[in-house]
Amino acid sequence: MDLNSLKPAEGSKKARRRVGRGIGSGLGKTAGRGHKGQKSRAGGFHKVGFEGGQMPLQRRLPKRGFKSAQLKYNGEVTLKELQHLGADEVDLLTLKAAGLVREIVKHVKVIKSGELSRKVVLKGIAATAGAKAAIEAAGGSVQDAA
Repeated sequence: MDLNSLKPAEGSKKARRRVGRGIGSGLGKTAGRGHKGQKSRAGGFHKVGFEGGQMPLQRRLPKRGFKSAQLKYNGEVTLKELQHLGADEVDLLTLKAAGLVREIVKHVKVIKSGELSRKVVLKGIAATAGAKAAIEAAGGSVQDAA
């Protein structure tokens, strides 16, 4: 086998369609564009969503909802994750180092999901009422930095 004898696999390459090259090609005259109309012209087409002047769907439907840009700075941790963490004192840096919250997060809240049986002290981390009760029942405390 030589480099000059290499060929692509049979049927893997297909010749591109050459339009407007005479009647014998089957794509002469109008070149597959039909007769007249906007779509037959050079440069004649509409933008995405255009409905011929009718009010487009994206403008007919009502605007709804709002998503705060601040949500990406908030994170949450469950009691189950605190149980597996293994640290006695937990703060934002500890959670980031363990990979429980993303690096961009500024505010973390502990939610009541799962069980906590070990003593954990939260520093600068908020907790829901149920999570706070569970942490204090296990002998821990929540030092919330508002």
